[in-house]
Amino acid sequence: MSWAPAVALCLLLTSGIARSETVHKTYFENTDYELHVYEIIGHEPGPTMMIMGGIQGNEPGGYLSADIYADVSLQKGNLLVVPRANFYAILLNQRGPNGDMNRKFDNQPAQDIENRIVEILKELISRSNVLLNLHDGSGFFREEHLDDLHNPMRFGQSIIADADVYIGPTSGKKLHLGDIARKICEEVNRHIPEPEYRFHFNNHNTVSKNTQHPEQRKSATFYSLTQHEIPAFGIESSQEIPSNELKVRQKSMIINTFMAEFGIVPDNPTILIEKPILNHVIVLINGTERVAVKDGETLQLNPGDRIMIEHIDMENYRRGLVADIIGVGGLNDQGKPLNIDFPTRIIIRKDSFKCAAVNIAFSREKVLAGVPRVAELATVMPSLEFLTILVGDKRHEVANGDTLEVRIGDRIEIAEAVIDKPAMGKSLTVNFKGFVGDKLNNTGEDRGYKIPTDSGLMQKYSLEGEGRTYPIIVSCLGKEIGTVIIRLVEPQASAIK
Repeated sequence: MSWAPAVALCLLLTSGIARSETVHKTYFENTDYELHVYEIIGHEPGPTMMIMGGIQGNEPGGYLSADIYADVSLQKGNLLVVPRANFYAILLNQRGPNGDMNRKFDNQPAQDIENRIVEILKELISRSNVLLNLHDGSGFFREEHLDDLHNPMRFGQSIIADADVYIGPTSGKKLHLGDIARKICEEVNRHIPEPEYRFHFNNHNTVSKNTQHPEQRKSATFYSLTQHEIPAFGIESSQEIPSNELKVRQKSMIINTFMAEFGIVPDNPTILIEKPILNHVIVLINGTERVAVKDGETLQLNPGDRIMIEHIDMENYRRGLVADIIGVGGLNDQGKPLNIDFPTRIIIRKDSFKCAAVNIAFSREKVLAGVPRVAELATVMPSLEFLTILVGDKRHEVANGDTLEVRIGDRIEIAEAVIDKPAMGKSLTVNFKGFVGDKLNNTGEDRGYKIPTDSGLMQKYSLEGEGRTYPIIVSCLGKEIGTVIIRLVEPQASAIK
């Protein structure tokens, strides 16, 4: 497999005098490990910051945040942006199917594709003045042990460095990493009203033999600090935060503050966290016939037809898109001629998130070129994103499949159900199993009611039959599309699990 990247150049002209330039390189194109690197050069010279996300594939707050900065233009300074360092892990929504890529910076030989990617990342680090490695971490970092979710061994809502102060053995340069991180936290925390979600400096002290995190000596930040003597930080959002949009907004505040600290001045930073909307997929059949297929439609083929997915036309995204023909090829089948020998589906993903599907069926009669191949559009059910639940005066956004612990005696109210197809919102029913809001006309719709947790719930509808765990079922047109669990606990603690 060739290392040679495909290169695209974009020039952003301003007032005919200076220019902002973006060089886009693609490595391992049309593979599961496709790697995109964006080098953004400002109108005026300045330091270079490397922003990296997705080195661990189950941390969407990292790669979605990095992705934003591939589109900025700069007044001063430069950016090296790697939104999805480990695309294969992202597609599988796993930390590292072949081992943690962020533990491969300890001079391993470049024998496989992941180590070759690390070599590319190392070369980018060598051209940088500062590294930000974006992650989602467990729990909430606190300097003292408060409970299982809030303690020194948790990473969430922290800015991590490998030392408080580091003196480069080669240059003698003194890097005050702790002072920089604390300054960033102080500035960003002014704009975060919830104390739980505020950021803290987390000194892993990896340079010391007494560190509690010796595994971090194989990480990108440790490599950057010790081999190139540049400031390097891990930016960790908490995995306990259910909203990726909130993670991205907080990370963007941190990145923007770091940019200002290092003298990198943007022209137009933007934040775009919308649901992916597919216009259509262009499919080339047997090398001669092109068909545009929409989400939920069925493409009629003959057994053995050879197809190639030429283009994914997404309304609002251009990066992180793949087409996966189930049972054929790999995870990223775009641009590959493949024979179809059985009925299957084309799944369109943005990163690990499924956003559209096309069915492939065999016609009872041979389909001739030019004959319509696309069947009628089927009704595509929405998916539940999260429920907004009020517990007393506190507001919780609970993601589909998650559990909210509520103290017995608190009253809860289901305020809102957010789905990925807002146009179908009027067709929803949100039913707290075991509660009836209107006993004279029980429609199963329980939004807006004050639901007591110490009386009135029907125990037989609880999941374990003991009256402690109740499901909230969200349905659309009679079909279940999501569930949130309410777990009743004794009145000393509650949390989203």
